[in-house]
Amino acid sequence: MTDDKEIFRSGFSRRGFFGTAAVAGVTAAWASATPASADDKAKLPSSAGDPLTTPVVNGLHLQFGADASSEVVVSWHALQPVKNARSMLGEADGSYGRTEEAVETSYVDAKSGQKVYAYHAKLTGLAPSHDYIYAAIHDGAQAEFGSFRTGPRGRGKITFTSFGDQGTPTLGKKATNASGGQQWVNDNLGSPAAGDMPAGVERVQPLFHLFNGDLCYANLSENRVRTWTDFWDNNSRSARHRPWMPAAGNHENELGNGPIGYAAYQTYFSVPPQPGQTDVTRGLWYSFTAGSVRIISLANDDVCYQDGGNSYVRGYSQGAQKAWLEKELSAARSDQNIDWVVVCMHQVVISTAGSFNGADLGIRQEWVPLFDKYGVDLVVCGHEHHYERSHPIRGQQKNATLTPILADTRKDVIDTTKGTVHLVLGGGGTSVTSNQLFTNPPVCRVITAVGQPDPTTHKRPPVYVQEDAPWSSQRDAANSYGFASFSVDPGTEPGGTTKIEVTYYNVTGPQGQLASFETFTLQRPRSDSPKKAGAEEKDKVHS
Repeated sequence: MTDDKEIFRSGFSRRGFFGTAAVAGVTAAWASATPASADDKAKLPSSAGDPLTTPVVNGLHLQFGADASSEVVVSWHALQPVKNARSMLGEADGSYGRTEEAVETSYVDAKSGQKVYAYHAKLTGLAPSHDYIYAAIHDGAQAEFGSFRTGPRGRGKITFTSFGDQGTPTLGKKATNASGGQQWVNDNLGSPAAGDMPAGVERVQPLFHLFNGDLCYANLSENRVRTWTDFWDNNSRSARHRPWMPAAGNHENELGNGPIGYAAYQTYFSVPPQPGQTDVTRGLWYSFTAGSVRIISLANDDVCYQDGGNSYVRGYSQGAQKAWLEKELSAARSDQNIDWVVVCMHQVVISTAGSFNGADLGIRQEWVPLFDKYGVDLVVCGHEHHYERSHPIRGQQKNATLTPILADTRKDVIDTTKGTVHLVLGGGGTSVTSNQLFTNPPVCRVITAVGQPDPTTHKRPPVYVQEDAPWSSQRDAANSYGFASFSVDPGTEPGGTTKIEVTYYNVTGPQGQLASFETFTLQRPRSDSPKKAGAEEKDKVHS
């Protein structure tokens, strides 16, 4: 039996991090550090087993538990089962703390027959606003190290980022070129820009990143397992230092991978489990709390009309997700420690790109009335491959598309008690962009139904109805790729004002160079108003 304390201490020491002066700089140091060379790795103590026949720790990444101040899951994967998978937790000074066993999950890719194993080690009882170093290891492998910071307990300043629709920067398929020769091509809608995004996120160094669906488009690729591996190889350089929290998009639906196609997604990620989920729906919707922000991640294919995945699964939860969502929203708005309610999902309520996917009436029918009823502040989406911001919207017109009603037109400082702001953040790296398709003046195509399956494609064609779009506030027509950053200022006084400064960055180069496109502020009253608290206590007395 190997000594985890010695493995941790030696691995940390050889990477030169003893003596790091500023704890707050640990994540930056790890993010920019040169990986250990093969010679260095050979000198490190490993756990028992044969490294020649044992896979390395692949795709190291993090997810928060339900409480970002105390729970983090360390995850990685392999193409064969491994023994004694575990994560070792330590402090920023290199001191070893404890070891947690990892839970194994797996799926068999229906296209290739390849079985994929994922390992998830849940770290609980963590200190809030604290920097940690950790390592992931299994028998026969060298330890892979990362770092993370927990969220604050209660109100505190945090920053998070968000984009969707990435793909990979890699080439996964051989195709015949014009001269008849063979060449490698990208077959999952990726581009070199997909490789720039993790470096851009690392420049901001958020507490966590929200990934708004269509992660790697593996369902389109010739080799789905390789595409997922390329995805993690690309993103682990950020996701091993901060949780990347996903929403399931239509391209996470892979034919044959589980009853409704999401088995790969459900295996690679370990998100907070929710009541009412089944083996089929586990992990497809969830929530977590970071500071004074409640994040709710939804799986929109459950309600969307568009036939956008490998199989048509509309209605798969039979209303369970909607019932859960209403309970989550009600609980968040009743919690005096929660100021902000943010929804992360894939398909969109608003878009003014012509000849692209469009908005989906199903979301407007099922989710938007709940967003209005419980005052959701912000919705971040992907699906449309551009950046677009709505004015705050609240209520719906009684027409065929349930057109959102404009609540206010101020662009620089937005009171989210008046309405929900929707952000389309679909410029995560996909090669098929939609920023060149904006309509002028702005109009929106809304999918209101689908037709019978096409006998050739077997896809249900969308039925569109067009509406005017007075709710459209800002669009980036010039640039295809970028992400949003959200800096939360909780304020200082109970019942006072809390703000989120939002900046949308264009990612402009291979090392994640950033250029600000726009900055604006969301604001609302804090939920801990003494007057509100007094009224609630009075209600308890009379109830």
